[in-house]
Amino acid sequence: AHELGHKSSRLERRLAKIVLAQSFYGHFYIEHNHGHHVNVATPRDPASARFGESFWIFLPRSVFGGLKSGWRIESARLRRQGSPALSPRNNILQAWSLSAALFGTLITLFGWQILPWLLLQALAGITFLEAANYLEHYGLLRARRQDGSFVKARPEDSWNSDHLLSNLFLYQLQRHSDHHANS
Repeated sequence: AHELGHKSSRLERRLAKIVLAQSFYGHFYIEHNHGHHVNVATPRDPASARFGESFWIFLPRSVFGGLKSGWRIESARLRRQGSPALSPRNNILQAWSLSAALFGTLITLFGWQILPWLLLQALAGITFLEAANYLEHYGLLRARRQDGSFVKARPEDSWNSDHLLSNLFLYQLQRHSDHHANS
């Protein structure tokens, strides 16, 4: 979902939403591209773990902060286009509708007993994604300019992992710093 959400093709971006639908985490598509990439390694980014912050403190801050940020970003986009936030054009509502349809279809096919498993896999997916965010930005803080704004994201504002297994399973995570510096 992360990689597909960064593609320029409309099809690949739609596929990102479909992948995120499995975890009921559709706001990530908006927040990651338009919030996290703008605010990475700053106090404004809920997906950048603070120095000394445990994963269990970071997790709810990132999940709920990302949701709030994503909703703010999408609402502002729609307002600029003259549409209300609660419209069919809202990407977050589209993603949630896709999740509801997927979960509803699976519950219809397999019965209510599948619901705990759907929730467990959604929780696991969210936790794994946020664990990657925690590790990729832990304790990093971009430098400030004299006017108080932050400098452009640089390679040193993200951690890399140059190991064969992590790169095989996490789609070339060692390029993470470049991903932010040249997004």
